[in-house]
Amino acid sequence: MGEFASKLAVQSPAFQRAYLGSLTPNLVKSGNLEKYYQTLTDFDFLVAKINHPEFGVQPLIEDYDLSLITQTLNYSKYNSEKVKSLQLIQGALRLSAHVLAVDKEQLASQLHGRLLHHKMPEEIQELLAKIKQSIATPWLCPLTLSLTPPGGRLLRTLTGHNSWVNAVAITPNGQQVISASSDNTLKVWNLETGGELFTFTGHTSDVNAVAITPNRQQIISASCDNTLKAWNLETGEELFTFTGHSDSVEAVAITPNGQLMISASSDNTLKVWNLATGEELFTFTGHSDSVNAAAVTPNGQQVISASSDNTLKVWNLATGEELFTLTGHNDSVNAVAITPNGQQVISTSSDNTLKIWNLGNGMEEFTLNGHNNWVNAVAITPNQQQVISASRDTTLKVWNLGNRVEEFTLNGHSNWVNAVAVTPNGQQVISTSSDNTLKIWNLGNGMEEFTLNGHSNWVNAIAVTPNGQQVISASSDNTFKVWNLATGEELFTLAGHNNPVNAVAVTPNGRQVISASRDTTIKVWNLATKEEEFTLTGHNNWVNALVVTPNGQQVISASSDNTLKVWNLATGKEIFTLKGHTNWVNAVAITSDGQQVISASSDNTLKVWNLETGEELFTLTGHNHWINAVAITPDGQQVISASSDKTLKVWNLTTGEELFTLTGHNHWINAVAITPDGQQVISTSRDTILKVWNLTTAEVIVSFTADSPIRCCAVAPDGETIVAGDALGRVHFLRLEEIKGG
Repeated sequence: MGEFASKLAVQSPAFQRAYLGSLTPNLVKSGNLEKYYQTLTDFDFLVAKINHPEFGVQPLIEDYDLSLITQTLNYSKYNSEKVKSLQLIQGALRLSAHVLAVDKEQLASQLHGRLLHHKMPEEIQELLAKIKQSIATPWLCPLTLSLTPPGGRLLRTLTGHNSWVNAVAITPNGQQVISASSDNTLKVWNLETGGELFTFTGHTSDVNAVAITPNRQQIISASCDNTLKAWNLETGEELFTFTGHSDSVEAVAITPNGQLMISASSDNTLKVWNLATGEELFTFTGHSDSVNAAAVTPNGQQVISASSDNTLKVWNLATGEELFTLTGHNDSVNAVAITPNGQQVISTSSDNTLKIWNLGNGMEEFTLNGHNNWVNAVAITPNQQQVISASRDTTLKVWNLGNRVEEFTLNGHSNWVNAVAVTPNGQQVISTSSDNTLKIWNLGNGMEEFTLNGHSNWVNAIAVTPNGQQVISASSDNTFKVWNLATGEELFTLAGHNNPVNAVAVTPNGRQVISASRDTTIKVWNLATKEEEFTLTGHNNWVNALVVTPNGQQVISASSDNTLKVWNLATGKEIFTLKGHTNWVNAVAITSDGQQVISASSDNTLKVWNLETGEELFTLTGHNHWINAVAITPDGQQVISASSDKTLKVWNLTTGEELFTLTGHNHWINAVAITPDGQQVISTSRDTILKVWNLTTAEVIVSFTADSPIRCCAVAPDGETIVAGDALGRVHFLRLEEIKGG
């Protein structure tokens, strides 16, 4: 504990509260900016403020806002580098706010993961050095910059939904955000602080869309339960339910005068409702497939609908008459937006494009190409200069509507981006995703100064060479990379598969790397020459996992064809096939004596096999969902399995008995690894968290939260360095420090 924390700890709670609350404002008012700066770069102060029950991360973030006051910059001692340092620390805290709100112990890890870069100001480097000197408890220290750094376009992540976030709306005053989710709820958020204000519950299925009345008093939601609901935005009270559609309601729009509501449904129709009475006025029919989106012109006279029949239709809102149809997309039209001047319509489609149409004559003006998957949503800035598109390729793109050029891409979501909205001032973008989060982006200048090394797609597997010098990562970008374990530097990339690489293994002598792919093949590479030696073929579906026998003579593969195969690594010949699972085989491990193989499957079981005879010895049952990973303790006595049921189980390998269950993750567990001494277990999950467990006590020692789901992990021979790969393609090099005995 540092001097600041030691002095504060002996004071009364009332003194601590008053002191922490007034310290930074008083320093600015008194003009003591040097002390103000020292305070906000003192790790002990950060810890004290964030851990105090009446403060936390948001009040700490607000302390840094004082550095942005113009008069502060006029003091000669308060130079631009110091201001930049404070802004970077504040930005890092804001990016990690959703993590620190639930796990304050990660403060050191999060700051390291976002600020550890040689281009950071000297003051930042000093702060990181102070952190390492101050920490006296176990923590995971990132060895490289592996989390999104501050200074870019991403400002904050909002977490709280436990399923896909499908839609978003912003109140006209720009102060609140409303999100709609497949967890059947809507949430209201404070846009400034990122705090969740309250939750609307009442729908019995996915909430697909949300809209806000112009007077800011009501929220309208549309759901897969075939209804729409009206809510009081101030009280959260459900006002009434609109029933009439015979299938899922996909979208909702409100006229500018707030009197009418238009709903779009998978029953191929749109309905017009009186918003005050809840009365259905009339139905638009004409589409031959699901109606996915609807928008009202600024003058309130027309409705434009988008459909899975590949068309848009323009309707007269007063008469219900179809005016004309816009044709040109060659797949489902998913979203539609109208420019504020009412002259142009922008549509997005599953044909991966956006189209801009002239609303006056119904003619297509031009097409925007750039996404490599369905374009799910679109928004237009208030000044009509930019279009923002959201796609299943996990990105948002910002386009210049005038010159039709893509200006930049927003990367950060780890799953489909489903919706996008722009704040009324045109400065921020809010996106929602199937990764269960909302993200807030700066639409203005974003300094992309710091590059994070990694793949361009998911990292699916990690392996460490036996000498502990290199790391191999396998990715859905069809490649695998070799890294220096000590520095985190990428050494080289090997490409040869024409589909995602699901697994990678290294021979005991460290000379060969074996890779497995969704292209059903296994390739053997010479690590020194970087050349492919030969290919193993025989599986008829994805190859998901690999393990090499301790003697280096055989490799065992696990496949989505429900089998395992044993191969002669010298000749490339298949020796035999292990059959017994009734669903995909996702993982495989082998005992240190090379006698037994354990497989994990989507049939919710593990099987133990005799490697010499190929005989199935017994089956381990207990998980109630897919088993994604398996590891064996070095002494060969215990097996640890990781499952989509959010648990790990520890089994006695001799008896097949389940010993105990490790619970703590709140989403699928993707991977598991064991330290060489057999005392700790590392698990990674779709909840974005890596956990280190004490295998004896079954307790979590320490956690680390990434910016996206962590899909794989491995432990170096030193037992302290952990390498993990995530869904954004990043490779995290972490050191487990300050482990205490017992």
